[in-house]
Formats: sequence, structure tokens, C-alpha cells
Amino acid sequence: MALTILGLSGALSHDPSAALYIDGKLIAAVEEERFVRDKHAKNRMPYESAKFCLEQAGIKPEDVDIVAIPFAPISIFEKARWHYAKRYWYAPDRSLDAIFMGNRRYYRYKKRIQWCLQQLGFDLKKVKIEPVEHHLAHASSAYHCSGFQEKTAILGIDGKGEYATTFFGYGENGKIHKIKEFYDPDSLGGLYGAITEYLGFDMLDGEFKVMGMAPYGDPTKYDFSRLAKFENGELTINTEYANVIGFRRYKEKGKGYYFSPKLIEWLGPKREGDVADDPYIHYAASIQALFEKLALEMMDYYLGDIIRETGKIAFAGGCALNVKLNQKIIAREEVKELFVQPAASDAGTAVGAAAFVSVKNGVPVEKMEHVYLGPSYSNEDIIAACARHPNKPQWQKIDNVPEHIARIMVEGNPVAWFQGRMEFGPRALGGRSIIGCPSVPGVADRINAQIKFRERWRPFCPSMLDTVAPQMLKVDHPSPFMTFTFQVKEGWEERVPEVVHEDGTSRAQVLERRHNPRWYDLMVELEKLTGNGVSLNTSLNRRGEPMVCSPTDALNMFYGSDLQYLIMEDVLVVKEGVN
Repeated sequence: MALTILGLSGALSHDPSAALYIDGKLIAAVEEERFVRDKHAKNRMPYESAKFCLEQAGIKPEDVDIVAIPFAPISIFEKARWHYAKRYWYAPDRSLDAIFMGNRRYYRYKKRIQWCLQQLGFDLKKVKIEPVEHHLAHASSAYHCSGFQEKTAILGIDGKGEYATTFFGYGENGKIHKIKEFYDPDSLGGLYGAITEYLGFDMLDGEFKVMGMAPYGDPTKYDFSRLAKFENGELTINTEYANVIGFRRYKEKGKGYYFSPKLIEWLGPKREGDVADDPYIHYAASIQALFEKLALEMMDYYLGDIIRETGKIAFAGGCALNVKLNQKIIAREEVKELFVQPAASDAGTAVGAAAFVSVKNGVPVEKMEHVYLGPSYSNEDIIAACARHPNKPQWQKIDNVPEHIARIMVEGNPVAWFQGRMEFGPRALGGRSIIGCPSVPGVADRINAQIKFRERWRPFCPSMLDTVAPQMLKVDHPSPFMTFTFQVKEGWEERVPEVVHEDGTSRAQVLERRHNPRWYDLMVELEKLTGNGVSLNTSLNRRGEPMVCSPTDALNMFYGSDLQYLIMEDVLVVKEGVN
């Protein structure tokens, strides 16, 4: 009998997703936002994503043994709820609620999951719903998917789950052991998110932008140490300034923020608009520096011995997507390998909860080697989508796609690249990408201005052949998922200027041919033409929209931007007037 487990996330009202394991093999994993075309799909349940997972596996609801959810009831006898109540004393309604009604969110979420399962045709009497603590789901998504056999240090840092915000533990022989957790409001992720809001972006979405802005600033100009401290093994956030609720919040135009008026008194007005300038670039640099300092101190304190023993770390939670922190971790002598769950944010908890339950039932899960876990489309599907599209696309079927597209790129054109199964997680990794030749000056600005309509200071990333990585990057470390930045070696900034950031680093994807042969072969062709087996790679979407999923999404995006070329499998669409 096959063990079939469906993981469903969406516990914290954002990033709902679904993942399906059959006998320890990850068959499918997708985010709801891609189907419903609403970024982060807030306040939705993973209905379309669950439906896709079942279809991809060719199974029916009655074939699913267990539905795993990444949110669990927390006992009143544990520290979590009392810590919350004590630290939020200034909002007594919330404090009392945590003590007397502390699992209300869990029961509300479980009801919504049950409703979602009924819509999908599940019989609630026959299917078992198994809750997994949120941070254990994050931990499992990192450790169980890492493929590490040795004792592994496990780190989880995010905004918050039920009450926990930070997880330290280790994995051994497939079992996860908890060492320590911190609880809301003492959250490094929450603090970074609050400053993200102050810098004019949305929490849970703009943290990447703050990280991209930081290299333009000077972290020594402003001392942010008053915002948080780590002493005697405890993290304390200063809730006079950030991670605030209730009347302590700064309010503007009817919206309440996670920082207080006191922060505004100290740092000046909240940033507005698209320009990254003084003092805000320095604030971004300061919060990034504080975040790195505290995260590394906490890791050393709780996991140092384990890391020194085996050198293996598994990391998840939204903060695991902070590639600058990850660069600092892998630079340490005692660290041999860091595995970061590619969908480290809450979307990845669907995988984590399902993996956790699979292992608990005696079925280990395989190493996560790629993220091509979403839908794919045939040439016939694509041609049908072109036929239905109001813009009446001019299309042709081409042979030898990598060779043909590489020539178009070398002429200076960005190309929309739609191939194979859609990626799981926030990074475009050669399934749904906008690509350009990184040695053509100005191609990044062109993509920013005409296509992505995004802030000019956000970096673009390179995807490269595994043969190129040792020549271009200073540190040799596996990087299949763009979860690390690397210092770039001498001479490469001149060769591929469009993918090296302000501080001389690149957030690289290093390719192995076996996972995506066509994407790899494209870079082989680029290398023949330019001497560099590197492509500029950014996600196939416009600002504020989720990555595209279907051919129709790709066509809508294509005609809503100044892109001239779109390749979907073997079907090339070129805008009229382009020769």
C-alpha cells in the first residue's frame, strides 16, 4: 500500500500552497497565487493547488491517506502563550485571548481546511487531518529535504507561527529534536518586516527589496542596536519601536503598521515612492547588519557545537531567503554545507508538514534536488492558447530552441522563457523566466523599465553552467536554488556586468543538466557565442503579480509589457513589426 500524504498550507492567511508525497516521493508542489493570479493569495485556501496535485498524480481524494497541515494547537501548559500574554501586557484584550482562547486561530484554520477538502470531494469521515506545529513544518521542509545523513543543525527564523518565531534544533536519523524556541513578539523576522513597512514596502513581500537596497547604504551611519538584543540565550525585541500591536501602532490613512510613532520620532517620516535615497538606504543597511549579527549570534549560541561536529545546517522560515545572511553562514570555516529550503517562506510548510508526517509513518522522503513541481504544457496546449488569445499572436514552431533563442539574446533582446514544469517557491529557475544576455550593456535597465516596472536598484541574478561556477564565484558551494550570494572573481564583473550587484556579489543559480536540459543547453549556446555560459534570469511576471503559470498567463503578461519575444516550449511568439 502506497502512503499518500497531501500537505496544505495557508495557516497564516498568506501563501497557501499544496504538496503531495507518495511513498516519500514529492510528486507535485504549487502555490495557490499562481492559479488565482493574486500575489500571496491572502485569505484564501489552497483549493486550486490541491486540485492540481491530485491531477498531476492521477489520483482521487479517496486515495489520500493523510492531510498534513502546518499549524497545531499549543497547550496552555507550554511557555508560548504565557510569554505572548506577558510581553503584550499593554494590549490586555490580546493577552487574555492568548491565555483563554489561545488556539482559536488553529480551530478557525482547521474549519477552513475541512471546507476546502469538502469542495475537492474529500469525505471528512474517511480522511485523517494531522496538524504539525508550524516551526516543525519549517524545520522538516529544510532537514528532511536536505538529503543530509549526518547529524544536522536546524535553524528556523520567520515572522511567527502559532506563537513561535524562531526554532533551533537538530536532526538525527530522520528525527527532529527541538533545542529552543523564541516566541512572539521576540521575532527577528517580525522586526525586519516592521522596518520593511517603515521603508515603504509591504511586509511578507518587500523584504527582498530592503535586502537589495542595503548595499547602497552605510550600516555604520545609524546605530540600530536599540531595536533588539540577544543576551544570555534570549532574544528581546524592543516593543517600544517595533513588533507592536493595538494602540502602540503607528497609523496612517486608516492603516496600522507594525512599528510605533516612536520609531518615526527617531528616524523621521516613513519612506514613500520609488526612490532609494539618503537616509533610507542607510536604514536598510543598518537593519540588514543588525539582522545578520543577531542571527549569527543566536546560531552560534544554540547550534555552534552541532555545526562544529558535522558542518551541516538546514535552514527554513521566511528569513532563510535572506541571501546575504546565507552568504555569511557559508563563509564560516566550520560550515561544510548549508541547505536552504527553496520555498523557505510559508508556502514551503505544505512540503514540510507532509514530509514530517511521512517520516513519522516510517517512510523517509527523498532529497529535494529541483523545484520543477508545478504544471507543464504541451505545444498543442500552447497553440490552442494562442488561438484563443484576443491579441491573435503570430507564432511559429522552431527547431533547436536553445540555439535560436541564444542568438536573439546576444542581439540584445530580453526573452520570455516558458519551459517544462513551473517552479515551486519565489525564484524563477528556468521554468518561467525573463532572460537576457548579461554581457549586453543596459539589458537589465531595459527589463526594469519596459517589462518588470520595478525599482531600478533591485539586482538581477545569473544562472550559469556548473562548469562556469568555479571560474566565476569565489566560494564553491552547491547553489541550485538561488538561495546564496557569492563574491564574484576578478574580471567577471566586466564580462557579465548586468548580473553583478553593487557590492560585487551575485545571487547565482548553478545548473546541473539532468534537472533541466533545455535551460542548461541554452547556456551552452550562449557560451559558444559570447564566451560566457551565463544568463541573466528574473521571474516571468510584472511588478506586483505572481509568476506566470499557464500559456494564457504568459501571453497576457507578454502583451502587457514591451517584451518582443516569447518562447513557450517549441512555440515562438514574436510581436508584429519585429524582424
